[in-house]
Amino acid sequence: MNFLATAALSLAMSTDAFAVAVSKGATVQKPNLRQALRMGLIFGVIEGTTPLIGWAIGQAAARYVEQWDHWIAFGMLLILGAMMIRESFSKDEEETAAPDQQSFALLAVTGIATSIDAMAVGASLAFINANIYVIAAAIGFSTFLMVTIGVMVGRALGRLIGKRAELLGGIVLILIGCTILYEHIGAA
Repeated sequence: MNFLATAALSLAMSTDAFAVAVSKGATVQKPNLRQALRMGLIFGVIEGTTPLIGWAIGQAAARYVEQWDHWIAFGMLLILGAMMIRESFSKDEEETAAPDQQSFALLAVTGIATSIDAMAVGASLAFINANIYVIAAAIGFSTFLMVTIGVMVGRALGRLIGKRAELLGGIVLILIGCTILYEHIGAA
């Protein structure tokens, strides 16, 4: 793969994480650059690791990953989105302060959910003899940058959308899951 193809692939793999990061930035109370970098690092490491896992699975398991990746991602994003929506309605009017930061476990699960497709990409790259290490590093770095920027964009949007940021974030996660499912079912 040439530089342009690698750059386009890495940006495409990071778009889901960027959308999630915007919603996370809106739900965390005034995230600072350190928190944005932390989220970017978590998502970037996960997103950069999953193509390597897919590559390792290789030819033998590629058809299984490709058959189920969209369902796994959809299910995880649906559950996380539903939890966020439920949380947005369970708060009292007095209790509208957003959390100071997201737990590592929640961020990791969300990062995994948005990177399942990168695993399938890694498996498919095994067939074309591409340099998976360069591609995985590009995907991880791109995701790191996009998530860090997304959190800061979400911070600005959080002021505009107020206490319903968590509701919007849950809806965004569900829509991303539906989009992943639609793209795979529509392509079949």
